[in-house]
Amino acid sequence: MSFALEAAQVSKAYGTVKALDSLTLNIPRGGVFGILGPNGAGKSTLFRIVLGLVRPTTGETRLLGAPAGDIRALRRIGAVIETPRFLPWLTGRETLRMLALASGEKAPDIEGWLDRVGLTDAADRKVNGYSVGMKQRLALAAALLTKPELLILDEPTSGMDPAGILEMRALMRELADKDGVTIILASHQLDEVQRVCDAVAILDHGKLVAEGRVDQLTAVNERLRLTASPAAKVLEILGDRGQADGDSAVFAAIPRADAPALIRALVKADVAVTEARWIGGDLEKVFLSHTGETDAG
Repeated sequence: MSFALEAAQVSKAYGTVKALDSLTLNIPRGGVFGILGPNGAGKSTLFRIVLGLVRPTTGETRLLGAPAGDIRALRRIGAVIETPRFLPWLTGRETLRMLALASGEKAPDIEGWLDRVGLTDAADRKVNGYSVGMKQRLALAAALLTKPELLILDEPTSGMDPAGILEMRALMRELADKDGVTIILASHQLDEVQRVCDAVAILDHGKLVAEGRVDQLTAVNERLRLTASPAAKVLEILGDRGQADGDSAVFAAIPRADAPALIRALVKADVAVTEARWIGGDLEKVFLSHTGETDAG
C-alpha cells in the first residue's frame, strides 16, 4: 500500500510543552481522511511538519513517499493551513492569477475553480470585502490550481453557513471520488467529518488514541430501532438481543449485516414494520470516549 502521509515516532516540543508525542500514523492514498482532536492535540503542528514548515524534535515524516519539505513532492500537494490571508486590494480572480503565476502554472483553470468553489459571482470583488467563508473558498481554489494529488485542509468550512458547508462537503467528495485527489482534513465539525470522511484518526495530547474507518468506529454500541406491531412478536424473535422501547418500538442489538435477514423474518411472521433506523453510532460519542472533550478543535 502506498501512503499519502507517513509519520514515524514524531515528537515536537515547544519548551516543556509537547505538541506531538511519539506519533506514528500512516494515511493511505485515496479518499478523504479526517484528523480529529481537542484544541492543542497537535493537528496543525503535524500539518506544518509534513509540509516542511516546522522541524520535528524527533522522528520522520513523508508526503507522497518523499521526505517532508521535498520541493518535487510539494508541487503535487495543495494545502490550506489555518486562516487564509490575501492581498486585500486584489480581486478573487486577480489573486488566483497571481498565485498561479507564482506557482509556475502555465494554464490554470481559474474560471473552472472559481465555479467549483462557488465564487464566480464574487470573482471581481476585492478580497477585503470577502467574508471568512468566502476567503476559505478562495484559499481552496488556490490550493487546487495546480491540480494536486494530495490536498491538506485545516478547518476548511470555518466561517461558512450551513449551505456553504453542504457545498464544501459535496466538493470534497467529488474531488476524492471523481478527480482522484486524496484529502486529509482537520475539522471542528464532527457531524461533517462523519458524513464526508472515509476514515479518521483521533489525537489527544499529541498522541494517536484511535484510528479506523468511520463506519467501523461508529458501529460500536450501534443498535437498530424498530417501530413495529406487535412489538411482543419482535421481542420474541430477537430473544436476548431485543429490548423494548415503549409500547411499539424495540431496540435490536445486531450487526448491520444481520438487518436484512431480521426484516425478512419479521415480515414472514406477519409483523408490520413501519420504521427501522440505526441509532447510537455517531462520531461524537467515539471522540468523547477517547478524549473526554466536548470540542473537537
